[in-house]
Amino acid sequence: MLAVKVPKGEAEAIRRKLLELGVLARGYAPERRGDFVLFPVTGPVEGFELIEVEFRRLRGRPRSYREVVDVPAELRPFLPSSFDIIGDIAIIELPGELRPYGKAIGEAILKAHRHVRAVFAKGGRIEGEYRVRELIHLAGRKGAETIHRENGIRLRLDVSKVYFSPRLATERMRVFRKAKPGEVVFDMFAGVGPYSILLARKVKLVFAVDVNPWAVRYLEENIGLNKVGNVVPILGDVRKVAGKVKADRVIMNLPKFAGRFLKGAMLSVKPGGVVHYYGFSPEENLFSEHEAKIEAVARELGLAVKFLDERRVRPYAPRQFNIAIDFMVEGSPSGP
Repeated sequence: MLAVKVPKGEAEAIRRKLLELGVLARGYAPERRGDFVLFPVTGPVEGFELIEVEFRRLRGRPRSYREVVDVPAELRPFLPSSFDIIGDIAIIELPGELRPYGKAIGEAILKAHRHVRAVFAKGGRIEGEYRVRELIHLAGRKGAETIHRENGIRLRLDVSKVYFSPRLATERMRVFRKAKPGEVVFDMFAGVGPYSILLARKVKLVFAVDVNPWAVRYLEENIGLNKVGNVVPILGDVRKVAGKVKADRVIMNLPKFAGRFLKGAMLSVKPGGVVHYYGFSPEENLFSEHEAKIEAVARELGLAVKFLDERRVRPYAPRQFNIAIDFMVEGSPSGP
């Protein structure tokens, strides 16, 4: 069944919040895993990553797609323990051994999670200029458009046409808490607006850029859906916008290629402004290579940087992590 994973020190406060929201699943025992506590929930919870967990039922029978799915016994160890839920769509990664049973797995997820209306399997890597992946329909409705709720905002999107990760909800809220009223924000790879729409509720103005026309179309819809009038959507290559915008805060949520756009980010941030940089790193060397890139670009522009915060955002692959580095830019560029 679905669960939220929370730090042990915050477990009691979050348990009370889940009770108040009416989403804490009754009749199941929470689990402790290392420094975290897993709480069973009845559906998506804004601001929390959802995972699939088999809880011990205090009475009656536990409900998990893995308990109702019909696959050969020798393949059950390959059943994924978690999957992404975006709005009312579940997206699961199936190993090759389970691909012939995709329909059965999809139907089992629909049975176990009543709020899920469609199930897709990941068909390949995130590729191309628009950062989208092929999806394979397994069960439920075939349409891939949905409305996703997180952090108090609503985001309409088509998961087959735009990039979106529900696993970054906590990170987006972290940036929101650091932002200050009156700021101008430059969201360099805005997508459908998960950072931009959220930040617009707090800051003065957000310039939101994306090269994917589908993403900008949904961004424009989401501006209206959330009734925020201080987001400026821009369709195009962010390198043509960088330097023309002067912001107090820059968001670089393009982990695979963010290093290529550092110069544009630094040309766009005001002296004393903050850049939120994201990248991918091996477990044994999380930050140093990215720090070196940042410092090299700063020197090229005659700037200085001050590192403010570094953190692991989420696992990306075996022994690989999505990391975040917040740094302040000091001074003004000495050249173009």
